[in-house]
Amino acid sequence: MPKQQFHQESFIHAAGEIGYLEGLTISHQTNGARNKPLLQYFGGIPYALPPVGPHRFRKPRPLPDHYRYGTRVSPGRFTHYSATCPQPDGLGPSDRSKWDEDCLQLNIYLPANRQRPAKGWPVFFYIHGGFLQWGGPNMTPEAMTPLLSETALNAIVVMPGYRLNLFGFLSGKELHAEAQADGEASGNMGFWDQRCALEWTAKNIGFFGGDADNITVGGYSAGSHSAFHQLAHELYFVSDEKAVIKRTIMWSNSPGVQPRTPADHQAQFEELLTALRIPLSLTAEEKLAKLRSVSAQELVDVQNKLKISEFRATTDNAFVSADLLANINRGDFGKRMKKRGMKLMNGECRDEHNLYEAWRTPAATFDAVRTRLIGDYPEAVVDKLMLHYCGEGKSLPPGVKGWQDLFGRIYADMQVHHLERGFHRALQLGGLEFGKDVLRYRFNWRAECVDGIFPREWGVTHATDMAIWFWGLDYGEGLLEAEKQFLAPWNKVFAAFVHGDDGEWQTKGVKEVMRLTADGETDVWVDNRWEEGLRLWDFLHASGSAPIKAKL
Repeated sequence: MPKQQFHQESFIHAAGEIGYLEGLTISHQTNGARNKPLLQYFGGIPYALPPVGPHRFRKPRPLPDHYRYGTRVSPGRFTHYSATCPQPDGLGPSDRSKWDEDCLQLNIYLPANRQRPAKGWPVFFYIHGGFLQWGGPNMTPEAMTPLLSETALNAIVVMPGYRLNLFGFLSGKELHAEAQADGEASGNMGFWDQRCALEWTAKNIGFFGGDADNITVGGYSAGSHSAFHQLAHELYFVSDEKAVIKRTIMWSNSPGVQPRTPADHQAQFEELLTALRIPLSLTAEEKLAKLRSVSAQELVDVQNKLKISEFRATTDNAFVSADLLANINRGDFGKRMKKRGMKLMNGECRDEHNLYEAWRTPAATFDAVRTRLIGDYPEAVVDKLMLHYCGEGKSLPPGVKGWQDLFGRIYADMQVHHLERGFHRALQLGGLEFGKDVLRYRFNWRAECVDGIFPREWGVTHATDMAIWFWGLDYGEGLLEAEKQFLAPWNKVFAAFVHGDDGEWQTKGVKEVMRLTADGETDVWVDNRWEEGLRLWDFLHASGSAPIKAKL
């Protein structure tokens, strides 16, 4: 069956006090004839002021009150895409034509052939993945059209761009002192960007027909990890009255471990300066001035030369609580979710490790694997990891093909498999009911349309299920009709979750998982990796600390 062709046509949307915006209407195109509209799209809407010049490496600045995007006579044009943060190549070459440090923009996708609910459309605020190092929010409107016109999902989808890699997660005492002098937090700029976009959405989505009181925050991979941190931030730093998130979707990621401290980040900050030939003997002001004068391209290029190559979250007690993981373990995190009526969807693909192995793959030695993992996790955590997997003899564990295979498996266990399971046990301790408050899933099947993107030999690896959740996207020829038939129940429970309804989730108890089997059947799987996951979680979280008071 040939791939469906679509027709684009611009239209003007009157968005109340924020002005007039030009967007796109997407419809089917058959023999050159235009059919009824299926989707409306706005791309590249700014949600914050440009983080450039002296604002590089600082918190985002919200748009001023009464900001307008255009007038009736001269509407703002939002028919293209959001800019993407400058970034290293991911698993393929980066599209540099979309690079811009002024990337605090978002895309909005609206149903055009559905009846709007009385309170407005539910909102799915989706955060893209890419290890926090690369990626972007730019799914084409045509790619999103099948999901929003054919399936049970009747919602607005908002996709924000945010700062990545060192632009979004650089931290150091010099940056901290500068921000502190202005009464601001430093580090975690990418998370603050996401929060700024989320607050923009809550404030303005009503102008697009959305329900600001029905927002689900979700993401895939690093976007899932981001969704977790957005949830955690609300639970510990935002009052009930100001909370925005009603539900959270974490596709293929977990809380991980407690993020690095500012002191841990200092080594990376100084390694970066040294690689850029910025003398460490300079004053803090001089270092930052030189760092801000370096071109975006050079800042991207230098990252592949660093030992600590991954720029990630910092424990700052402003966005990320110093006792985040301790509070999870004692059940307090789950209790707060229960009190606010929050629900979570979280799960995995069977063969996550094959894609994880492909990202900045280390050399095939124990030391190389250890060094590579230090790029992502605190050194003390990595030493525990290597002991857990390799023992005192630093030898390969049974069942792995080599050191690079082990790297992928450790990475996948940390990012997804094992630490999800520890998180789930802690949520149960907090009083959340599995099968109702927390929905676990697992995919052992992949769609044919992903074969041109992920090698068949990788199996059901990380991100292959994007074709399931997003109904084929623009992958290959899309989902086959037969595939749509047995994926329909999954789409219905996803839609019900986003809508705020009770879906037909079939599991009961923390160890039961809704599974799509290799032959396309849906069943309930009793998790046979549960104890294995808990062993690693307990080994990494052997000591805790007293919880901090929420800053509400």
